[in-house]
Parts: sequence; structure tokens; C-alpha cells
Amino acid sequence: MKVDIVLKDKRKYLDLLLLADEQEDMIAKYLERGELFALYEGDLKGICVVTKEEEDIYELKNIAIYEIYQGQGYGKKLVEYIFEYYRDRCKTMYVGTGDSPNIISFYISCGFYISHRIENFFIDNYDHPMFECGKQLVDMIYLRKDFENVKND
Repeated sequence: MKVDIVLKDKRKYLDLLLLADEQEDMIAKYLERGELFALYEGDLKGICVVTKEEEDIYELKNIAIYEIYQGQGYGKKLVEYIFEYYRDRCKTMYVGTGDSPNIISFYISCGFYISHRIENFFIDNYDHPMFECGKQLVDMIYLRKDFENVKND
């Protein structure tokens, strides 16, 4: 397994990014200011984008694994890589997602815990209804992971 940091041509991963965030203009709000990571094991398995929100606070904005590779542990490996990569500079990492039990349980299994919610986020910010497992997404559920090993330079 290899993870590369993508510095150029981030939009070439748009097909994958759209798996996790269905609206291109929403992706555009964070893609260029974020760090994009690509996970390979032979071929490309998935990507994620992490943004710096404040000093010592980062957000996992998008994580997507090609559908044929989902359920094989690649998402968890990518999250573990991100945790290790940011461990010394990140006090708190957030991830926002729809109110989907499968996705929330995935993030909890990775070490996140539920932090807060933003009511009507998906209704107010997307130009079409979004669904996960047959349920319309309404509120954004934020989860967080706190790191204890932050180095202050």
C-alpha cells in the first residue's frame, strides 16, 4: 500500500470525489485549499481531502473509495494514514457526514466520536435532495478525533 500527496491536477480525481460529495461546486470550496491523498495498492483505490480549518484543527472533507474496493479496509487504512500524517500538527480532526448509521459507525470504528450537528445542512447547501441508504440527508453530523501528541514549535 502506498499513499501519495497530490499537489497538481486535483480535479482529475473528480470522479472519486463525487462519490462522497455529489455536488461539484461544494467540492470546489475545499479542493484547492486542501491536501489530497491518493491510496494505491497496485492501482488507485481511493482518495481523501483534508483541510486546515484553524490552528491545530483540521477537517477530513472527503474520503472516497472506488465502489469495487469498498468494504475491503481501504477506507480505514486511509484514515489511519491521515491520523499518522497529522498526528504532530493536529489537535483535533473533524469529519462531517450525513445522518447515515453505516457511515457514522465507520468513522466511530476509526476513532472518531460524535461531536455536534448542523441542522438542515444538506437542504440549505445542496441544489438537490441527497439520499444515503434510501434516507434523505438533512442534518450534517460532525464527528471528531482528538490527538494528544501535538508538538508546539
